Amino acid sequence: MTEPTPGRAGADPPSLRITDLAYAYPDGTQALFGVNLTIGKGERVALLGPNGAGKTTLVMHLNGILTAGHGSVSVAGLPVTGGNLKEIRRRVGLVFQDPDDQLFMPTVRDDVAFGPANLGLRGAELDRAVESALGRVGMLDVIDRPPHHLSFGQRRRVAVATVLAMEPEILVLDEPSSNLDPASRRELAEILRSLDVTVLLVTHDLPYALELCERALILSGGVITADGTIRDILSDRALLAGHRLELPYGFAVPAP
Repeated sequence: MTEPTPGRAGADPPSLRITDLAYAYPDGTQALFGVNLTIGKGERVALLGPNGAGKTTLVMHLNGILTAGHGSVSVAGLPVTGGNLKEIRRRVGLVFQDPDDQLFMPTVRDDVAFGPANLGLRGAELDRAVESALGRVGMLDVIDRPPHHLSFGQRRRVAVATVLAMEPEILVLDEPSSNLDPASRRELAEILRSLDVTVLLVTHDLPYALELCERALILSGGVITADGTIRDILSDRALLAGHRLELPYGFAVPAP
């Protein structure tokens, strides 16, 4: 399989480095068996895999929600350990599958301001952070509206803005295309392509992964079983079938 394209890192440390990561839940269920992964600064990587593969467990290690049973995780060279969690959680922007898990304040402005305000931003500096983040997702015009008055697609874009306001190193999106109508799906893709940030896209939506990412990983059975260009991986029907991944009927991976 073709080697993945390296990130545009230069001398910068990789956005994410995972070494020999293993994890078992308290009931003894082993979810990860030794994951090794490096994502360079500026890369856009799709994390694919069947249900139960360990994708959610892996993501929860990126900002310290779970602590490695064995191995290590670092973000931009900073180890994900207890003393670093405040900075790690600024650098790793998690966008949940359901935006209502992320939006809980009376107005869009309040939701987007919540994170940077907790970092100590105040006054004009806080206003600039909020307005910049909303501008990047095309939602500045709803800044004073209640989130629950927005469409699902608009709420997802505001959820992205809540993490962009923290100026993250890496943006981690969990099934970002789910429950979106075609127009909202296209609009979100255009926004994500415009962002100058490292992206880890966790999805079962293989065409969306192809649209947004250059590289793909397959996590299956708690280990990385494939790592290559998105075109190579999606063109390998036997590989996909072996990990319960399917392209839509009739969909063909376009030639480069």
